[in-house]
Amino acid sequence: MANPPFSAKQWWTPIEINRPRKTDKNGKKKEVAPSYKKELTDPYGRLGYGIPPRGYADLAFVQHMLASLKDNGRMGVVLPHGVLFRGGEESKIRTGLLKGNDELPGDRIEAVIGLPSALFYYTGIPACILILNKQKPDNLKSKVVFIDASREFAEGKNQNSLRPEDIERIHNAHSAAFYHNTEEDKYCRVVELKEIADNDYNLNIARYIDTSEPEPQVDIPAVLGELNAITDSLKAVDDELDGYLEELGLTATRHSREGGNPEMEEV
Repeated sequence: MANPPFSAKQWWTPIEINRPRKTDKNGKKKEVAPSYKKELTDPYGRLGYGIPPRGYADLAFVQHMLASLKDNGRMGVVLPHGVLFRGGEESKIRTGLLKGNDELPGDRIEAVIGLPSALFYYTGIPACILILNKQKPDNLKSKVVFIDASREFAEGKNQNSLRPEDIERIHNAHSAAFYHNTEEDKYCRVVELKEIADNDYNLNIARYIDTSEPEPQVDIPAVLGELNAITDSLKAVDDELDGYLEELGLTATRHSREGGNPEMEEV
């Protein structure tokens, strides 16, 4: 289990130190930014699914952890939501973890759990838990469990928190999906890899769990009945007003009260 720093930058020290410098148009010398994809080499072979960009170390931590697992190992890591949908090299890494590549097997992701925002004091962005498994049970092979736990939390002044009942619900939903492929409407789904592939291996939870509430159906006959009743009420008010005007010795045309030129004359 791990909670690495979110989206750490300049994360591979060997190519960050003693960088060559170049002179810009103003005569100032600046370090030449490294190309991680071209320059980074890992003697331990941990980055077999791809090399994350210089500004996002998240999937470097994930691959380091995965490479450190036993053949039947299982891991859980807290990450920012961006790892679920960012493109470029991170998309390639996600695809590899799910589909595999020429050197490494796929079907490594067991579950994606969406958490509420502002759980961490230093950032308000929502986080997720990624669970990877080198030996998924047969009933979960070529499937991924998605849980949207982002709406249940205790709100705090500086940061939010998960209550015991929130944690228990996440645990129960994951356990039911893990052992029995049980789903829960608007909260937990077991998704086939084919559906994920159709989404270009994007793991954004909203693509797989719809938490929107259905729009209430409009009863057209009932609405028309209400409109007719309102029209009848307005007519009754007009008739009553005409009666009052007549008692006062005044007359007013219906047209004047409906927005035309005001016409009122004394009898």
